[in-house]
Amino acid sequence: MSAGGDDRHVHQLVMELTDPSKRESALLELSKKREASADLAPILWTSFGTVAALLQEIISIYPLLWPPALTAHASNRVCNSLALLQCVASHPETRSLFLAAHIPLFLYPFLNTVSKTRPFEYLRLTSLGVIGALVKMDDPDVINFLLQTEIIPLCLRIMETGSELSKTVATFVVQKILLDANGLAYICAAAERFYAVANVLANMVSALVEAPSPRLLKHVIRCYLRLSDNQRAREALRGCLPDALQNGTFAKILDEDATTKRWLVTLLYALNVDNPNPPLGGLPKAGLP
Repeated sequence: MSAGGDDRHVHQLVMELTDPSKRESALLELSKKREASADLAPILWTSFGTVAALLQEIISIYPLLWPPALTAHASNRVCNSLALLQCVASHPETRSLFLAAHIPLFLYPFLNTVSKTRPFEYLRLTSLGVIGALVKMDDPDVINFLLQTEIIPLCLRIMETGSELSKTVATFVVQKILLDANGLAYICAAAERFYAVANVLANMVSALVEAPSPRLLKHVIRCYLRLSDNQRAREALRGCLPDALQNGTFAKILDEDATTKRWLVTLLYALNVDNPNPPLGGLPKAGLP
């Protein structure tokens, strides 16, 4: 099919989203095409009734969240809708409009679920993917929006109780919030916020000792390192940094990841950790990044 034919097909599928009898197949086809069609997000946003149709799909499964009654079929269908919303969230022309309409809030009931079944886990992970796509853009407006919502406690709970993949995406979201100046200031402004984050990170380190995950460990260490940029948080971390990060427990994993190893060494140096047996071959000299 030619490029023009592809474009016409995409427009046709987008139009079919507003037809309840054709919506499910259109959702499936468009979710497959979202990587290939650069203009899909603006088309979705500007087409009459399309975003409303996607939100209708999302709202329709709220009654299945509690008591947990979500089927694999229903989960897959709404996740196709979420995949299209992720496309809208990622696009520079539609991201600010997506935030202005407060659409991320429609996903929070999914992040608030606790069922361990696969349909629920898939739903949480896909919803996290939308939030992850937003924070990946390093847009201060995104962080400011999220700070006005309950995204941090929602992510913290998933960081403790989710699957490895969900934990990784949720930790990435918190990491990106921390990397923003306003995000770091917000979390460190109140002791209860800081310790909520620090306690979850510490619990994750304990879990990683039993079930190592290099990718997850990388995000956890990056969160700690960013927290150490705040003076009050740095003082607090001196008393609550897990021993496993100080005694070489993860040395084997870190030997295969120079970036994360450097982050940990920098963190220990920033905290002036007094360790007679420094892990990772010693602490860096002053001035080393």
